[in-house]
Amino acid sequence: MNNSYKAAGVDVEAGYEAVRLMKEHVQKTFTEGVIGSIGGFGGLFELPQGYKKPVLVSGTDGVGTKLKIAFLMDKHDTIGQDCVAMCVNDIVCSGAKPLIFLDYLAVGKNYPEKIANIVKGVADGCILAGASLVGGETAEMPGFYPVDEYDLAGFAVGIAEKDEMTDASRAKAGDVLVGIASSGIHSNGYSLVRKVFNLGGENAKELLKERPAELDKTLGEELLTPTKIYVKVLLDLIDKVGINTVSHITGGGFIENIPRMLPDNLQANINKGTWDILPIFNLIQKRGNIAERDMYNTFNMGIGMVVAVDKEKAQKAVECIQANGEKAYIIGTVEKGSEGVAIS
Repeated sequence: MNNSYKAAGVDVEAGYEAVRLMKEHVQKTFTEGVIGSIGGFGGLFELPQGYKKPVLVSGTDGVGTKLKIAFLMDKHDTIGQDCVAMCVNDIVCSGAKPLIFLDYLAVGKNYPEKIANIVKGVADGCILAGASLVGGETAEMPGFYPVDEYDLAGFAVGIAEKDEMTDASRAKAGDVLVGIASSGIHSNGYSLVRKVFNLGGENAKELLKERPAELDKTLGEELLTPTKIYVKVLLDLIDKVGINTVSHITGGGFIENIPRMLPDNLQANINKGTWDILPIFNLIQKRGNIAERDMYNTFNMGIGMVVAVDKEKAQKAVECIQANGEKAYIIGTVEKGSEGVAIS
């Protein structure tokens, strides 16, 4: 036992126990292609066969200040799904199938059961995405993070056939925009959310227990709703219907993200009222007295993905999304213009 290191705040033995507890969760994510098991110095994965021009697509992200809600509620078993979602939802926008995921967890103090709970959420997210959790890092950093806090980030790699990838160059005037519903706020805008609901004060835990009339659950439960993972529905949509381009509605909301799916000479015309804006967004806007444009420039407003398809494929796309158990809406069109996105 390294007593000197433990006296400095790093418990090596707790680290060993955390790895032991997380192993069962990690192994559930393993798919064909995984070589070896966790514990080595690198995660090994054999590339699948059958691709003519394989392209590796990678993405990295973190959970952000949504973690503060997890700390306040002392609930850590779903935040890992948020971490996975923020990475795989980005790479699937290129038509890439996720292959592997790695996480980075930095803690103020190593509580093995707590770390295993966090990793369980990561593993659950990987299963939803069809990705293998092939490795990661848990760093105990006393004096850098408070003992009950941590940061969580991830990295995903997927694969796509080069000639079948989706991007802005495939969009054209006349395309129809289909929105896929979100599960809630997902993992963006939480600094504003915490300000609106006064979650920086001493009574924050009590405020999270409130059950606003607009919601069917407590505020805390709503704010910790995991980010939806769109991998399987999007890959099925690409396979069965075909799409031209797609946007993940993440940080920056509609106004920042939708133009990323289009070339400079095209714009998205979004029709308000064509989908269900989730009650949490109406509550945030009312409580915070937030301008509508700021809402659309911060939050997903109930739409987590926007897909552009040929006009004649729009209804089939909606039906395909619904067959995957998700809600879908025709929310607008792609037209010539330079506004990026027009919401009316």
